[in-house]
Amino acid sequence: MNFVPSQSALDHAGVGAESIAGLFWVMLIGGCLIWLIVVGLAVYAIVVPGQHDQKRTRMLVIGGGAVFPTIVLTALLTYGLAMLPDLQRPAPEGSQVIEVAGVRWWWRIHYRMPDGNRVETANEIHLPVNEPVEFKLKSEDVIHAFWVPSLGGKVDMMPGRENRLKLHPTRVGVYRGVCAEYCGEAHTQMAFDVIVESREDYDEWLRQQASLAVAISDEAEAGRKIFAGSGCGACHSIRGTSADGVVGPDLTHFGSRRSIGASVLPNNADNLTRWIAETHRVKSGVEMPAFETLAEDELRALVRYLGELK
Repeated sequence: MNFVPSQSALDHAGVGAESIAGLFWVMLIGGCLIWLIVVGLAVYAIVVPGQHDQKRTRMLVIGGGAVFPTIVLTALLTYGLAMLPDLQRPAPEGSQVIEVAGVRWWWRIHYRMPDGNRVETANEIHLPVNEPVEFKLKSEDVIHAFWVPSLGGKVDMMPGRENRLKLHPTRVGVYRGVCAEYCGEAHTQMAFDVIVESREDYDEWLRQQASLAVAISDEAEAGRKIFAGSGCGACHSIRGTSADGVVGPDLTHFGSRRSIGASVLPNNADNLTRWIAETHRVKSGVEMPAFETLAEDELRALVRYLGELK
């Protein structure tokens, strides 16, 4: 799949985005009608020579410059407000619930399981196609905004408050989500991928995410020891190991993700090596320190270990 996914509110792949795209076209038509009338009156006043009839001119100015725009704008406002109840309606009982927290500058994600447990991941969201999903949105620091243009509308994420959003994807694919509220130095690098897939693929992915981390090769085992010895577990959690940090993203299945650093780079060995050794050159402002002192073989083993966490 292409690393840069779709990010267009007009390329809709969700019920909410389809309604919003329809509203855009209706408002565009209404705006164009007002523009044509007002500009037409201005052209008429400039181009038509001689003294204009005062009564006719008054009717044109009042009708075209005040009455017509008022009617059109009122109709557009009514049309837009009528959409709100459906867009704000929560997902039906029993729908998948996903909790998302905005963190400078990445996304902490929890999936609520049927048994009441939660599965944590980061910077990547999977959704079943043709099913509504309930999002519970909050922030751990400053105001962020959760927005997947191709799937639905934008909702602010505020410290100390939980907002909700329903997304109902209608087309399989990969879509880009972003933070749509300026939140600091790395705001433009705070993105995430949304993978919409069949219910069968989604269930398999969620089952895999709920499992503990497994690394296979000898080099990966050496990398696990470097991960533990370098203090990475103080910030990151890898379920099934002693790493239980809560400051940074959960890395239990990091190797299965599409991207590194909240969609800054594609997830591959070369980019991961660069991310670990040159963190702040890749994404300025992040709290993760760069591990420039690791020897080449240590860095290679660490990258191998994280890459096998699938």
